[in-house]
Amino acid sequence: MANHKATKKDVRQSKKRNERNRYYGKTTRNAIRDLKKLTEKAAADEKLSDVISMIDKLAKRNVIHKNKAANLKSKLSKKVNTIA
Repeated sequence: MANHKATKKDVRQSKKRNERNRYYGKTTRNAIRDLKKLTEKAAADEKLSDVISMIDKLAKRNVIHKNKAANLKSKLSKKVNTIA
């Protein structure tokens, strides 16, 4: 364990950030899963904007890479557009 006061604080902060990032990441993955299950076009369009917002926030906070965020958004948009 760390001996310096600042290092102990850094450990606390990183643990808190890690838990927060895991929560947001898992919540977003669940939202993506739920969006993929939708079969109605109107509901999917409505949910898509919320999910894209969540993905953008993850990329902004460096939880996921910006290119991964772009790929996810692209694939989800294609999937929603194919719903008849």
